[in-house]
Amino acid sequence: MIEFLWPLAFLLLPLPFLVRWLTKPAPDTPSGALKLPFYRALAQSAGKGGIRGSSHWMRLVVASLIWFALITALARPVHVGKETPLPVSGRDLMMAIDLSGSMGRKDFGLDNSPTTRLDVVKDAARDFIERRKGDRVGLVLFSNRAYLQAPLTFDRTVVAQLLDEAQVGLTGQETAIGDAIAVAAKRLKDRPAESRVLVLLTDGASNAGVMKPMQAAQLAKDLGIKIYTIGVGAGPMAVRTKFGNQIVNPAQDLDEATLQQIADLTGGQYFRATDVEGLSNVYRQIDRMEPAEDDPETVRPTIALYYMPLGIALFLTMALALMIAAPRLSRPILNQEPAGA
Repeated sequence: MIEFLWPLAFLLLPLPFLVRWLTKPAPDTPSGALKLPFYRALAQSAGKGGIRGSSHWMRLVVASLIWFALITALARPVHVGKETPLPVSGRDLMMAIDLSGSMGRKDFGLDNSPTTRLDVVKDAARDFIERRKGDRVGLVLFSNRAYLQAPLTFDRTVVAQLLDEAQVGLTGQETAIGDAIAVAAKRLKDRPAESRVLVLLTDGASNAGVMKPMQAAQLAKDLGIKIYTIGVGAGPMAVRTKFGNQIVNPAQDLDEATLQQIADLTGGQYFRATDVEGLSNVYRQIDRMEPAEDDPETVRPTIALYYMPLGIALFLTMALALMIAAPRLSRPILNQEPAGA
């Protein structure tokens, strides 16, 4: 699409005609005129009416086209491309997901069938990641040790796919919460201070790794990282045994006190998810607390085209010069009469 940055320049188009119409021609007086001895012969050779013939109108048309091309170049024509979204400056959000052996317990129900904790987490996290438009999202997985599965990226589809491929016990059966926080903090520390967020999800207590959870949380606080912690696991339930019904707590290994302390220290919040709907609600609450950018900025690339009409004006100027000079160059050289003749 062609647009003009200075369209008001076209108001100058009638300027030459206005000047010709409003100004008086110079008076034709013999005073100060240069007398040429061979003027009469020159006039006869060229023909007095030749200039006012078709050649005159051709020159007028070419001169008008030159003026139009110059005004068009002055109006700064540009080719405007399609709108292209720009990377928005949203939040930098890391997700740390527990893959310890206990995440394989089937104490959650999904579609009326027992489902492992990790499968429920994947289902809820996939929807959460999809809603984070405008944010950079990264993924840390941890069990005996923590490792970066996906760096911060705008490609949420890839992050969700990498989470889907995660398996329980991929790097062991234990839980290294401190190391998970430290790995995420390393990736977030160089990002803008106001947008560093970590969502940590686990179903147990830290029993592996190099860093203690509170030590890593203090490091995250010093770096300005806000941590939201999520404790996963079904609540107390009645289980039929050979000794009768007994109340068991599948989440008895969950260290809620430490998770609460981590959230409080870093300015985040602790959530408890005991079922599928509860986990989905947790992610929705985090969405409200850390809203994503809804309206990404767009840009329309432009290419300057002023040189095209300017080139046309230059070409026509050369053509006009040749039209004026050609008849004179083709005339025979007139011999000047000797003095006193």
